[in-house]
Amino acid sequence: MSLVRQIFKTIKSYEIKLSAQKDPIGYAKSIGVNICGKVYFYSSPVGMFGSEPWMITLGDNVYITTEVRFITHDGGTLPLRKEVPDLEITKPIVVGNDVFIGVRSLIMPGVTIGNRCIIAAGSVVTKDVQDNCVVGGVPAKLIKTTDDYLEKLKLESLHLGHLKGDEKAKELKKLYNITHI
Repeated sequence: MSLVRQIFKTIKSYEIKLSAQKDPIGYAKSIGVNICGKVYFYSSPVGMFGSEPWMITLGDNVYITTEVRFITHDGGTLPLRKEVPDLEITKPIVVGNDVFIGVRSLIMPGVTIGNRCIIAAGSVVTKDVQDNCVVGGVPAKLIKTTDDYLEKLKLESLHLGHLKGDEKAKELKKLYNITHI
C-alpha cells in the first residue's frame, strides 16, 4: 500500500471515530443498527457492532457501556470451510427496552435480551435473557430478578442519582471524607 493511500486511510479512520463520538446514534444508524428508541452509549460505538450491524436491534432506554461487543456470527466456521465450503452461522441480536449492558460484555449470535434487564460487567451472553432479569458471568446466568435487584439498590442507595457532574462529585467527596483533591 502506498504511503499516500495509507495516510488517507488513517485520516478516514479518525474522521469516522470523531463522527461516532460526536453522534453515536447517528453513527450506529448509518451502519444499519436498528434503533427503536433512546439509546445511551458510554463510549464510541466504532467496532461495537461487528460485521453485520444491520442484524442488531436495540430497544428504548438502552444503556451500553464501554467495550461492549455485539457478535452476530461465529468466526469459528472459517477454518472449517475447507471441509464444508458454505458453512455459516450468523444470527440476529435483539435487545429489549429498559436494558443496561455492563462494561466489556459480549452479546453472542442469536441472543434476545428481554425488557427491564441488567447484564453485569464482563458477561458473555450466549442464551436468551427473559424479561425482568439480572444476569452475569461466563456464560451469563440468572443472578436475580430485576425487582429483587431494585429492592437491594433502594436499601443501599446514596440518594445522589439525581445530581450531575461537579455537584455529584462534591457530595461524594463530602460523604466519603475525601479532602486530598
